[in-house]
Amino acid sequence: AGMNGTAIENFVCVIFNVSFMNCTWHVGRTASGDTQYFLYWKTSKKEDFTGCQNYIKDNYGRHTGCRFQNVTIENKKAYFLVNGSRSGQNIQSYMKTIILISDYIIVEKLTPPLNVTVNCTAVSHGCEIRWQPPRTSHVKRHGCFKYEIVIENK
Repeated sequence: AGMNGTAIENFVCVIFNVSFMNCTWHVGRTASGDTQYFLYWKTSKKEDFTGCQNYIKDNYGRHTGCRFQNVTIENKKAYFLVNGSRSGQNIQSYMKTIILISDYIIVEKLTPPLNVTVNCTAVSHGCEIRWQPPRTSHVKRHGCFKYEIVIENK
C-alpha cells in the first residue's frame, strides 16, 4: 500500500569497530517534506522487530538512517523493515532480508590487524612480520582475509 515512489531507496548498512552499525537510505522520489520513515530490524525470524533508537536526520528532520550499538549478527541473516507516514497517509514499505555471505547491502569496515610484530636481523638481512586477523562482527574463517604490506625505507 502507499503511493509509488514513496518507499526508501539505496538502503545500505555499514558495520565498523566490530559492533557498531549505521544504516542509511535515500528518501523516496515522490516523498514530500513531511514524510517520516521508521526502521525496524531483527536477526532471526522468531524474534520481534526492534525499532531504531538513534536516527540520522536530513535538513527536513526526516529519518534517513539509524545508528546501532552492540550489534551481533551471529546467524548470518538480518531482516530490515522501513515504513512511514505522510500527513496521516501510509507510504510504501521497504523490506529486505540480508544474507551476509552473499549480499553487499551490509559492508564491514575492518579494524587493523592485531598484534603486529616486526623482527629484523642483520644476519639474514631480512625481517619477519607477524600479525593476527582483525576483529570482525561475523567472519570466522581467517582464510577469507587478504593482506597487503607496504614497506617504506627511511
